[in-house]
Amino acid sequence: MQRVIERILNLLAYLLTVNHPVTADDIRNTVSGYDQDTDAAFRRTFERDKDLLRSLGVPLTMSATDVWEVEHGYVIPPGEYAIADPGLTEDERSALLVAAQAVQFAGQTTGLSAIFKLGGASPALSAPNVGADLGHDLEILGLLFDAIASRRIVSFIYASKKRQVTPYALAHRFGHWYLAAPEVGAPGVVKAFRVDRMDTPVAEEAAGSFERPGDFDAAAVIPTGGAEREPTTNALVRFDLDVADIAASQVPDAVVAEEGDGWRTLDVPVRVEQAFVGWVLGFDDRAEILEPASLRNRLVAHLEASL
Repeated sequence: MQRVIERILNLLAYLLTVNHPVTADDIRNTVSGYDQDTDAAFRRTFERDKDLLRSLGVPLTMSATDVWEVEHGYVIPPGEYAIADPGLTEDERSALLVAAQAVQFAGQTTGLSAIFKLGGASPALSAPNVGADLGHDLEILGLLFDAIASRRIVSFIYASKKRQVTPYALAHRFGHWYLAAPEVGAPGVVKAFRVDRMDTPVAEEAAGSFERPGDFDAAAVIPTGGAEREPTTNALVRFDLDVADIAASQVPDAVVAEEGDGWRTLDVPVRVEQAFVGWVLGFDDRAEILEPASLRNRLVAHLEASL
């Protein structure tokens, strides 16, 4: 597979730099990786590579190699494959390169090819000494990001219950991804769902199925980290035992205040009240705010607004 990737990249780089149509023989004699013993073997390999490039969206076409149009060759029209120069400075490209090297998703390093397409960065720039793994399954995150952008309804299983939501925003908190979304039929109650707790998320085909309110603020719904803001108060929340461990893992500085048969009460620091209420709502009837009364009333008001 590594050889295939190298050969495809060599072919793409060659076609983008020659600036004129080239024949299959030119490619065979110039591009590294096309050292097959026979003409038939080269043709089979080249045909597969052409199909792969086209499947990746590369506009590989045939064009005459001279004004007499006797012979035709392969070319990638620059206007169909290039993007406008964003005009990044050296410092901006270097900052992008550092971010790409430092950030990972689900343990996978970020590909740097896009940075070099934007002009690269200083060769003297060293790799960062720190890194951040933004975690979780890339396919699920991609599905959710697409659903938010195209306004598609998403269904999934959460806390053993099937949910159908209109996704408003994704945010990374406490080392986890959260989805801010009201359930279908209750647009006034925006809940915070932890993405790695979702099972079998599916986006519906119909785009434009909902409108996100213009004044929606994801920061007011999705929990914020302890380093960002000191707690303003503490709340006592009673959870069913089957979700209490999940709740405790999501708020590392929560402590067990009381425990009984089938339930557990956690003392939870509250930093942003609206975000806290949205987080509790994500547990449905398996969580109940006991104190303070102001937060309990705020939760009840959210629920009544959805009726």
